[in-house]
Amino acid sequence: MASIYALKGRFQDLLRPLVRKLHAIGATANQVTVAAAVLSLAVAALVWWRAGTQPAVFALLPAWLFVRMAMNAIDGMLAREFGQQSRLGAYLNELSDVIADAALYLSLLAVPGIAAWPLLLFAGLAFLTEYAGVLGTMVRASRRYDGPMGKSDRAFVVGLLGLLLSFELIDARIVQWVVLIAAALCIVTTVRRIRGGLKEQTA
Repeated sequence: MASIYALKGRFQDLLRPLVRKLHAIGATANQVTVAAAVLSLAVAALVWWRAGTQPAVFALLPAWLFVRMAMNAIDGMLAREFGQQSRLGAYLNELSDVIADAALYLSLLAVPGIAAWPLLLFAGLAFLTEYAGVLGTMVRASRRYDGPMGKSDRAFVVGLLGLLLSFELIDARIVQWVVLIAAALCIVTTVRRIRGGLKEQTA
């Protein structure tokens, strides 16, 4: 099952000129990582606070998730290509991602009439997929990014929901069903990452 993550290489090629400029002015990978996390929390808070009564605010989700995807690629490129990799950076990258993801997903609680449990389930299983990916390094395998519901895929799903909600084209019932399907695919993703890590470790 394919994942949007497979397009990461082409996306990075588009961002490389910007990354070089950021490095030239002294920007660091950790600064980009922290900025992305803080802004994610701010966007999530704004959506949760205002989108229930002003549906157009849901449009912030697809817009920001695209920018955040770019920032996530940029911090990795700064770290790898300009010698900025560090143990602190690894912690910041993984922890800020799961915190920001949960906040952005849970901002959909602003949808009028939505039940909390599907979103909480989705956020929890999304965390599990990332934890399963990180655990690969503990069994002498690589950090796993297998799909079908990795971080980029989840961003696409939530961004699409935000876009449709901003035009009032869908309601809470549809959002709940989509989120539940995405949650089920998170379980598939977790299993694939575990199997991939075990296979890689024994290969």
